Amino acid sequence: MRAPLIDAAKNLKVIVRGGVGLDTIDADYARSKGITVMNTPLASSASVAELTIGYLFALARSIYPVTASMKAGKWEKKKFEGDELGGKTLGVIGYGNIGKEVARRARALDMQVIAYDPCIPATQDVELVSLDELLSHADYITLHLPHNAESHNMIGAAQFAKMKTGVRLVNCARGCIVDEDALYDALVSGKVAGAALDVFAEEPCQGHKLFTLDQVIGSPHIGAATKEAQGRVGAEVADKLIEFYKKTG
Repeated sequence: MRAPLIDAAKNLKVIVRGGVGLDTIDADYARSKGITVMNTPLASSASVAELTIGYLFALARSIYPVTASMKAGKWEKKKFEGDELGGKTLGVIGYGNIGKEVARRARALDMQVIAYDPCIPATQDVELVSLDELLSHADYITLHLPHNAESHNMIGAAQFAKMKTGVRLVNCARGCIVDEDALYDALVSGKVAGAALDVFAEEPCQGHKLFTLDQVIGSPHIGAATKEAQGRVGAEVADKLIEFYKKTG
């Protein structure tokens, strides 16, 4: 909801976004006009976390290309030797609700989890490290943070250079956090072995050069698109509106 629509809604009192981020809303502008802005940060966390874990498995075992090979009538058993997730290090960039859900599931798979998030204090449930340390130690990296001025293209050429050769990247957060041109170059060079993307700098995303690469798999921003998550989102939106009107009369 952008400023022109906010201006057109003369009696608008509250905006509730059914989702995690507020990047689709001119939130500061709305608040400057006395409009309350809220979202539903908890409702879809499990669904996004499960998609992330699914992508980790898909990258580790080449599930998409091996399926394409089978559909082409091939039996390339030796070509598709994969990796176990157990024993690997997962670097979680952004340790909010979704990041924590991902970490909990990853630990159940016997992965070592490290995290980077400058916005949270020390915590006992994960090892917090610097961004550079995470980039250099992680076998898999997953992003779970909002897109803003600080996070815009925060994963670019300089950051890819610090990663392990053969690292795999999952982005189920926001597209503009990753410099897509730099990611393409890192994939072509072999620095990044694979990438799974649910979000893109421009959406809808069609004909993107990243999808000319066999190492890339993706989806059209479906992280929260489960029946369970959408049910919780609707309930949380209703609860927040009821609470708002109880307080404001």
